[in-house]
Amino acid sequence: MNKKLVALAVGGAFALPFAAQAQTANVTLYGRLNMDFELVNGKTCQGGVTAGAGSIGTQTGANQSGGGFVCTSAGSASPSSPNGGQMVNPTVNRVSSNSSRFGMRGTESLGGGLNAVFQVESNVNGDTGVNSGSNIATRETFVGLQGSWGRVITGKFLMPQDDLHGIFGNAPTFLTSVLSTADLWAFGNLNKAQGGFDARTGNNLRYDSPNWAGFTFAAQYSTRDDSGNTQQTPNGGDNGDHNSVINHAQVWGANLIYNNGPLQLGGAFEFNNRVRNAFTASTATWTAPNLKDVDWTITGSWNFGSIWQGWGLQVAAVYENTKYGVQDPATTAGSSCRFTIDSSTCTLRRNFWGVSGTLAVGGGKFYAFYGQAQNGSGSAADGTSVGYLTHGSNTKSAQAEVSYTYALSPRTSLYTGWTKLLNECHASYTFNINPYAIAVNTLGGSSCTPTDNQLVTSGRPQAFVFGILHLF
Repeated sequence: MNKKLVALAVGGAFALPFAAQAQTANVTLYGRLNMDFELVNGKTCQGGVTAGAGSIGTQTGANQSGGGFVCTSAGSASPSSPNGGQMVNPTVNRVSSNSSRFGMRGTESLGGGLNAVFQVESNVNGDTGVNSGSNIATRETFVGLQGSWGRVITGKFLMPQDDLHGIFGNAPTFLTSVLSTADLWAFGNLNKAQGGFDARTGNNLRYDSPNWAGFTFAAQYSTRDDSGNTQQTPNGGDNGDHNSVINHAQVWGANLIYNNGPLQLGGAFEFNNRVRNAFTASTATWTAPNLKDVDWTITGSWNFGSIWQGWGLQVAAVYENTKYGVQDPATTAGSSCRFTIDSSTCTLRRNFWGVSGTLAVGGGKFYAFYGQAQNGSGSAADGTSVGYLTHGSNTKSAQAEVSYTYALSPRTSLYTGWTKLLNECHASYTFNINPYAIAVNTLGGSSCTPTDNQLVTSGRPQAFVFGILHLF
């Protein structure tokens, strides 16, 4: 049955006045099911894992004494025994749902070229059914106005930086699954309060421009207020909480994209102002009320078209620079560098770059990608950590990936691929989509040789994937 007719039939179940209004609207039901079978391999903990002192989303200070995930098997819970039999390196198999969704969108003509627009999109867990992430409106949800001047919307949706993934990322696999190219880029699966970028934030206002000779522009502001779901941790997650409100936390983002012929270029920035605020409830005081994080990305691609007997080639590159404002516990409370990113001290930085290529052959596409996240740098002390990033040597990571996607129809595709994260011994990155809990880093010494106070596991997860995707 036509999706629009289905939507109107659903609308008819409501009161007559509402049905009469719906007759002037264009409403469409849509969705996507993306399921795969994965073989995942990587060092993990035999008896489960617990977050150490350097756990994801915390800033640990100058001495990271228990970073990442620490093995906690019965009778051998100490991370000071790297050869104590706690670590295992199994190959596990999983069935995963990859950004599957179900939604409704529509427009209503208001006259004079002005339209009302709306969308309600929900996450679908095709692997296990309903869970805490399957509630309504968990994905792109908004209402707004659109005209020849552009579009203004308000609601919950991704930051403008996410629009750049279509230029560089693994578009043949729809930018998702463990084949996502955002494991390292923009800190993948971390929420805002954990130090992540390119997140799906709540409480947004956004403007999208019309197309001007191939150029488009988007700007977005997230208030991080305490209305709606503010139970995410820490510090309100991607939405915000009361502490965020009284500390005037906010998120800004924008992009500029050029898409004309074989050339695509894009640039984006995000500014997290006072998002990782550290509030001590027991004393009702701010320990770090003015932390500022900045991330910017540039990317570009060139489509060579047909290069040989119908084979097509597209190549792309990306560069990202991230700068966190960090609190140095060695400074005094009155130090001017303690709470600011603008000072030459108290910064934690990282550079990331990547290259990719897409080769179209018949009805299929090969994709290959390599990206590298550099060591944590800046003037912060060794061991200072935000999210997955730690200051010091041996904190690099790289991601390698190859995949093949074959289109059975315009709406149904099969794909297979392999990806691997090459964490150095003090790095703790994991998959962006469907992460795998790896046993990683304790930065207790200056080298990567196992010692009594340094757990060296070099968590390097990899995965083989076989998937099917259907659009409806």
